[in-house]
Amino acid sequence: MDGLKYDPEICAKCETFDCLVRCQYMDLDLENARKERQRILAGEDSRVLAECATCYACEEYCPYGNHPFYLIVDRQEELGTWPVPIPLTNQQVKMMGPRGQIVPQKVHAPVINMCFFPMLLGFIRGKLFEGASAIAGSDIFCNIMWLHFAKNSVIRERLPQMIDNIQNYYLKESGVNELICFHDECYGAFTHLAPAFGIEVPFKSTHLFEYLTKRLTELKSEIHPINEKVAYQRPCSNRLIPEAQHWVDDIFQLIGVDRVDREYDRENALCCGMLIRAMQRDDLADDIQKRNLDDMEAAGAKYCVFNCPACFFTMKELVTERGITPILMSELCQVALGEGTGW
Repeated sequence: MDGLKYDPEICAKCETFDCLVRCQYMDLDLENARKERQRILAGEDSRVLAECATCYACEEYCPYGNHPFYLIVDRQEELGTWPVPIPLTNQQVKMMGPRGQIVPQKVHAPVINMCFFPMLLGFIRGKLFEGASAIAGSDIFCNIMWLHFAKNSVIRERLPQMIDNIQNYYLKESGVNELICFHDECYGAFTHLAPAFGIEVPFKSTHLFEYLTKRLTELKSEIHPINEKVAYQRPCSNRLIPEAQHWVDDIFQLIGVDRVDREYDRENALCCGMLIRAMQRDDLADDIQKRNLDDMEAAGAKYCVFNCPACFFTMKELVTERGITPILMSELCQVALGEGTGW
């Protein structure tokens, strides 16, 4: 395993510093961004390390694919600038650790990876997932969440083992070489983070939304257009894989919903606020949640569509209070096929 695939010369020559200037949680002009970036490159303390909301957006904003956010997380850990209080971080690291309870299991394609969320296995049902196998549990947890906790060391330690577990306990034994990732987190971990950290992934990863697009196209004659306005809550991990964004629009077109135009969407998306609240920055969390919800309500959204379970569990009551129905993308597709309730 190699170190982080990061070229300091690229950052040193950058003239825009989009990774910092475009940040929605820090106020940095071009000159201050240049100074703070130089401190980070030199391994020195920087206000960026303390003020970073760990939203991943600078990974998307960097025009060179040079992994500025991963470097920030490395520096936070090296200097002990913990975004989340260390007792809570240590508790989470222990609680989310592998249990060593995984046993070989025969699966058949398509194999849907639910990661650490066995409580969502019930969503793998109906025509969309006909004939699918689903896997879940702490021993196949992608561990990408440690980016929020300045714990790249945990990712480097655990992610290779989780990949081996998926390959050796499920896929290899069953002659399957493709994993459908139900969450952006897993797809981002396998296709973006792992290569950046020099971690090999021996199987093909497919995003849930690509899979849904294919299945909905196959079932097109059975779709009943929903004809409602929807807001999409873009998760942090999708910043690592912006190429997956077009599938959101493709799915919405197939099922007949209108993705409302609003200020806090696409590259300008705001996070759900859960980790910011864990950082004990309640004023900031309250502010971004209010702006986000006001934006959805003003746009007339009937549904708020989620992919990330953490975003869903954080915001579902908040959007419901605004008269907006929270729903996972797969469930919205099932509504269009006459199989979901849509609440």
